[in-house]
Amino acid sequence: MTEVVSVAAATERYIRQVEEYGARNYHPLPVVAAEGYGAWVTDVDGRRYLDCLAAYSAVNFGHRNPVLVDAAKQQLDTLTLTSRAFHNDKLGPFLEALAKLCGKEMALPMNTGAEAVESGIKIARAWGYRVKGVERDRATIIVFDGNFHGRTTTIISFSSDPDARDDFGPYTPGFVSVPYGDAAALRAALDEHGDDVVGVLIEPIQGEAGIIVPPAGYLQQVRALTRARNVLMIADEIQSGLGRTGATLDCERVGVIPDLYLLGKALGGGIVPVSAVVGDADVLGVLEPGQHGSTFGGNPLGAAVGLAVVGLLETGDFQARARELGEHLHARLRELIGEGVLEVRGAGLWAGVDIDPAIGTGREVCEALAERGVLAKDTHGSTIRLAPPIVVERDELDLAVDALRDALRALAGRHAS
Repeated sequence: MTEVVSVAAATERYIRQVEEYGARNYHPLPVVAAEGYGAWVTDVDGRRYLDCLAAYSAVNFGHRNPVLVDAAKQQLDTLTLTSRAFHNDKLGPFLEALAKLCGKEMALPMNTGAEAVESGIKIARAWGYRVKGVERDRATIIVFDGNFHGRTTTIISFSSDPDARDDFGPYTPGFVSVPYGDAAALRAALDEHGDDVVGVLIEPIQGEAGIIVPPAGYLQQVRALTRARNVLMIADEIQSGLGRTGATLDCERVGVIPDLYLLGKALGGGIVPVSAVVGDADVLGVLEPGQHGSTFGGNPLGAAVGLAVVGLLETGDFQARARELGEHLHARLRELIGEGVLEVRGAGLWAGVDIDPAIGTGREVCEALAERGVLAKDTHGSTIRLAPPIVVERDELDLAVDALRDALRALAGRHAS
């Protein structure tokens, strides 16, 4: 493992440039990546790091995956953008393959994850008015405490994170938040708001909240309640989907079929932003020409990469790999409970690790990991997230866990002294 003694010259120069000319909406670790391949990145000073974040699961298939890079290069040589004013020869094959992968009838292509969420909200409201018969401007969507679905003004209107929400009002109405994992609370909200409820927007596993896995059977209860009340179940699988938890979709892992899937991040293969809303015609069919759109959504470059991503997932190899290696990762992480780790949660190659606050913050642990050649990200104070590319090897996972153990011991020693 590479020891980083101090921030080197090139790294410091690039960081200073961003701090001078960039808006300060991020607080990244002092690492400036210049090259990546597989599960590894190399910084501008030549140091190598094992990437255990994978760009929040956008790089599920590894940095510069050869199949995906080849698809992008071939498309770059032919056609990259037409807008949706015209057809292109890559969009149809992509939409068909994606819909079939998800067991649905059609898909709406967009770019970013937040766009997919916003699109899902619009579709649910339109469905409520045009199909369910909700009174105009009364459509209500139930969401969950601790949610993270993006940072647009509508989405942060129902966030419970003050960093995302404070000072960005006035907020968009039409949302009711209930405790995550509490079926009785959801039932009560459905009772209270009655026929005005058009959708329940849920993360199968809450990512930004710290990889919070709901109680066994909870998603099945959500599905049963929504079906009984004629309400759409909308699954935000932007982080949990596309192989991350050991299944094509995390809902599939627990045997639940929602009405709509929201996909993004890994759908673009870590190359271009690609997102989508995937569902059946009785829901997605509510949209008419001119009611929703995107200049770049469905562009041939993104569609070519997205089609290649679907091709990788159709083999089932990545899902199996995430299951098998995920079992090993979680077993190794659980060995650290009592050695500075309080709890380990997650599924597949996705783990939330709660650090004993007496040892340090999540940020301090991630900085110590970076010094040992491993990249991870903290969230909510004392939790760190691990989500390596699915191409990671077993011995590389061992390297990451060993680095975490060493970092925790070093921090514990420093606090003890």
